[in-house]
Amino acid sequence: MTRNFILLLIIGLIAACSYTQKIRDGRTAHDRKQYAVAVKFLKKEYDKADSRIEKGRIAYLLADSYQQLNKSDQSIQWFRTAYDNQYGVDALKNYAYALKKAERYEEARSAFRELGLEIGSPYEYRKEIEACDAALKWLAEERKEYQVKLTDFNTGFADYAPVPFRENQLIITSDRKTSTGEEQYNWTGNDFSDLFVVDLNSNSVSLFDDKINTPENEGTVSFNKDYSEIYFTRCFSQTQDADAYCHIMYSKKSGNSWTIPQPLPFLKDGVNYGHPSISKDGKELYFSCNDPEGWGGYDIYVVKRTGDNWSSPQILSRSVNTERDEKFPYIFQDTLYFSSNAHIGMGGLDIFKSYKLSNGGWSSAQNLKTPINSGGDDFAFVIDENTELTGDLLQKGYFTSTRDDGIGNDDIYLFEKRIPPEPPVEEEVVKEEDYKILLDVYVLEKIYENPSDPNSDILGRKPLEGGKLTVSFGGQTKEIVVDESGLFQMELEEDTDYSFLGEKEEYLKAQNKFSTKGIGRDPNNPVQEFELELVLDKIFFNQEILLENIYYDFDESFIREDAKPTLNELAANLQLNPELRIQLGSHTDCRGPARYNQDLSQRRAQAAVDYLIEKGIDAERLSAKGYGEEELANDCICTRCTEEQHQENRRTTFKILE
Repeated sequence: MTRNFILLLIIGLIAACSYTQKIRDGRTAHDRKQYAVAVKFLKKEYDKADSRIEKGRIAYLLADSYQQLNKSDQSIQWFRTAYDNQYGVDALKNYAYALKKAERYEEARSAFRELGLEIGSPYEYRKEIEACDAALKWLAEERKEYQVKLTDFNTGFADYAPVPFRENQLIITSDRKTSTGEEQYNWTGNDFSDLFVVDLNSNSVSLFDDKINTPENEGTVSFNKDYSEIYFTRCFSQTQDADAYCHIMYSKKSGNSWTIPQPLPFLKDGVNYGHPSISKDGKELYFSCNDPEGWGGYDIYVVKRTGDNWSSPQILSRSVNTERDEKFPYIFQDTLYFSSNAHIGMGGLDIFKSYKLSNGGWSSAQNLKTPINSGGDDFAFVIDENTELTGDLLQKGYFTSTRDDGIGNDDIYLFEKRIPPEPPVEEEVVKEEDYKILLDVYVLEKIYENPSDPNSDILGRKPLEGGKLTVSFGGQTKEIVVDESGLFQMELEEDTDYSFLGEKEEYLKAQNKFSTKGIGRDPNNPVQEFELELVLDKIFFNQEILLENIYYDFDESFIREDAKPTLNELAANLQLNPELRIQLGSHTDCRGPARYNQDLSQRRAQAAVDYLIEKGIDAERLSAKGYGEEELANDCICTRCTEEQHQENRRTTFKILE
């Protein structure tokens, strides 16, 4: 996983990685992220494997190891080998995405089609097929105005998020060995990230100010016009026992150093913030965060500043944000550059741009295409405003990419944009009455690996025929029954909030929302089309369903902060489905006296029930049952169970009773 994603994920407690124990097999080497070592072991183990199942398991680890080593051809070969040796759909899915990352789009398109057939839903990967078609078209275009070059100061570590700084310098984020602190970040095995100064004349790299860099993760910086203010991301825990979250920090220049950074005042607890971009006049700050009240995943927001006061964050419109991830905003004049993995693109994250329209909305997201985008992750685009524009040079700047021709991990690239050989063709201005906003609403259900087991792997989603859709907007209500495609298309009114409720007998109801507020009239795209999904969960009566991410402290039963999001989601589902009555169950592992475990599990189950009652759920709809160690999730011998197996046994579940 690349460094840019790490900065916006919940970080576990800091602990040093220990690699002192001798590695004797490929699985151990892979688990410890020693991928080059893993490859040597796994190749020998593959040749010695007796069964296809074992060969498939080893091939999958080999493929993942090669992928982490940025060796696309080998990872593609071994993902296919794993699938051919009965590893399952995960191998085929990774094979398809590896082909896409390597820009082998025709093969990737075929693999995504095969994958859709394999899971029984061509719907699931139709967007990936569409993206492959678009990428092939863009690769065929001649775009001579752009020139892209790998910079000389990259390392084999994560180097990303460049920002121009003063006289021929850049500030970058990196987890190279010279970063602050002596510990390693468990996710990567590398050092924690810091801000570094790059001298573009000599390509020398040194640490930025020690008031900004700490042993925690710092990165993704933005400066105001005269470099007297700095905004950046820092990820840390408020207390020793709490989870770490990423915050946007602010500091002012003080002599030759900086004031002690402080979090900005509008940040919420339990939300990850990052990627700040301050406008040149200092009046607007754009950033990305995963606020659960957003459109989904990470969204881009803006706050406005008046004096020393900040407004409440405002989410940007659906022209920019989607139900997946939008990150790394960069505001340049009236244009917003950002990265997304949801708008049609060439790989994982692609770089897009949107500009402010005359009515205050945002234009449709426009892909920057190749050579700016690639099959890898492309992000953190920035224009160097210190560059003197001479001759045919229109722009000079930088971006980050994980494309295959880099050194490894995240690498920083230089781009130049020049006047194209031929002037662009003027597009005809569309008449005002031709503007439309169309929304495709899909009602879907999950595809389980075992259709009778709600705890089995989810392979994808497929259309749910006969689902009823209730649409509410502007005081109006419409009811629609969807056909076998699960689709309903409607034309939306401007500047309007919409609410959608999906339901079908034997399924839980589901809600979603859409807003046309902030979607401007874009002359280049007069008919704007969007999609919305409602996924209905099938009701499994009297079957325990695992609640993910609910953990308890040792010998304690109180609800931890990291368990609350899961229980909040369960409370929302119960409010949406008031006819349900459920049982909350808690299980311990096999260690300790049985009577003690029974009592502890009962207290834990009751704590979950009490939390739901606090959220407004009627106590008559809830019951608590502690199972102790009666129903273990795996059958390992207790004294020989690994810590992972013990954790699998310590679980919280719910059961729909009626």
